[in-house]
Amino acid sequence: MTSTIADLPEVLRADRTRSALRSLGVSLLNALLTIVVVLLLWQATISFSGISSYVGKGPLDVYDYLFVDAAGVTKPERLAAAHRAALSSLLADTLADAALGFAVGMVIATVLAVLFSLSRSVEAAVMPLALLLRTVPLVSIAPVILLITGRATAASVAVIGSIVVLFPALASVLFGLSRANPESLDVVAVYGGSHLTQLLKVSIPGALPSLFAAARVSVPGAVTGALLAEWLSTGQGIGGSIVKFTASARFDDLWASVAIITLLTLLLYNLVQIVENVVLARMGMNAGLD
Repeated sequence: MTSTIADLPEVLRADRTRSALRSLGVSLLNALLTIVVVLLLWQATISFSGISSYVGKGPLDVYDYLFVDAAGVTKPERLAAAHRAALSSLLADTLADAALGFAVGMVIATVLAVLFSLSRSVEAAVMPLALLLRTVPLVSIAPVILLITGRATAASVAVIGSIVVLFPALASVLFGLSRANPESLDVVAVYGGSHLTQLLKVSIPGALPSLFAAARVSVPGAVTGALLAEWLSTGQGIGGSIVKFTASARFDDLWASVAIITLLTLLLYNLVQIVENVVLARMGMNAGLD
């Protein structure tokens, strides 16, 4: 009996490691299937929509544009390496803008969720404004945002990007904080813990799955917000270049940029999901995954 009890921590660690590896495998398989489905839908749309091959480009066309040099092409700017270099610069700008919007949106969402949990008065005062902003199309309030923050500034990118991220993340974090274990909250209260202590010791650790879910959902939102900010404000990155590509009939660049940002968004989304599944499995909080 003594040896069994002594071996229990090792058994638990082994079980959690197996669970984490299983979750990692499932997440990688789901990511691969998602990418395959997107590529098939893309090719099916091009093949059966009747769109001209001059305008519509499929996955193989984009691959050739980025990685295969056409026969007889000698000009450096028309080589695949030049295409990749040009789009990589645009992608770097968009990822930087997306990271800024993601960070600002997640921080504001988490702080607001904590404040709402601590004070119903704060929730009653701020939530109507948040709901109002949620119902107003971002494009319609963009001119006001640009007047306040200035055009082509980091502040405008942060505000526009964070608005897209904020509301889904806020709802997810609030949901997680509201599902704190009542018995655990009572234990903290019995030992003299304040509402803040209950929040720090019970609610926030228990809301970890919801925090991960908020981060996962916010990844595509952050990329969308970055593209909007670049289109409406900075004119840089992929968001600012798509209009230029369309106006100048650079359809290869257009489809390649859309494909790259879409693929990268899928990869980032699944990366966050992989981290989420592995961490929750290690912590024994992945009941819904098994």
